[in-house]
Amino acid sequence: MNANLRQRSKITEWITTVPSLTWLIVFFLIPTLIIFLIAFRPADPYGGVGKGWTLETVTSIANLNYPAIIWRTIWISLLTTVVCIFLAVPTAYYMARLPQKWRQTVMLLIIIPFWTSFLIRIFAWKVMLHPEGFIKKILVYVHLIGDDASLLYTPAAVIIVLVYTYLPFAILPIYAAAEKFNFNLLEAARDLGAHSLRAFFAVFLPNINRGIITAILMVLIPTLGAYVIPDIVGGPNSEMIGNKIAQRTFVDRNLPQASWLSAVLTLAVLAPMLLVLSLQRRKKDKNIIFTEGL
Repeated sequence: MNANLRQRSKITEWITTVPSLTWLIVFFLIPTLIIFLIAFRPADPYGGVGKGWTLETVTSIANLNYPAIIWRTIWISLLTTVVCIFLAVPTAYYMARLPQKWRQTVMLLIIIPFWTSFLIRIFAWKVMLHPEGFIKKILVYVHLIGDDASLLYTPAAVIIVLVYTYLPFAILPIYAAAEKFNFNLLEAARDLGAHSLRAFFAVFLPNINRGIITAILMVLIPTLGAYVIPDIVGGPNSEMIGNKIAQRTFVDRNLPQASWLSAVLTLAVLAPMLLVLSLQRRKKDKNIIFTEGL
């Protein structure tokens, strides 16, 4: 009887899993494998993919300025992620402590920017960061920057707009975890002698670590592949790997180089995901060993 129930449960799981698994294989796994294969094909003079196999694309990329662009992509993405998490954690903390009616209002304020076109918001930042924009005028007026300083077409401009764009994606998962947190634990920690800051770091943050990990992935992964924001507000000195992929695909028509850069970006995206899965598995194994020891 129990065996039949388990078998039916497995069949049901497979039936519900097959459609999504098929979708992922057809539209994600197979195209990714095709990109990796094209990276080892020669470029066609007419903008296509040549015949045969070669390592010329891989070796030629190492001799160009791609390492600097890849490094710039990594540090801009990491810095954007750190700033987003630094801003999102206290925001989610105070949102979770607000009365229910105010939580919905604050949530609405966070979501409202999504009602506007992504490109319109980026061009709005371009206007604000323009040499004649009000942000520079204010900074010059308070003597924080000089008249010859440039806010636009710099890595700083890219980071500012990236943080603005992806900060909601960091706030929402952390808030979802903080909302379920029992804040009486903070009161208990303070009763036991911990000051507020220590209670925050020792009690609150470990209990919302899944929300923080999710927020890190939701910010880091899209920023690694960003190319619209660097293209509009960054300029030539702020190019990221996404810009080069677009250039090689649509302007230069060099599909093997575009595919190799896409493969590098794919590996860069998979690395943090695999790291998180590895850490979660180790933590789960430690919990199982601790439970069995009891």
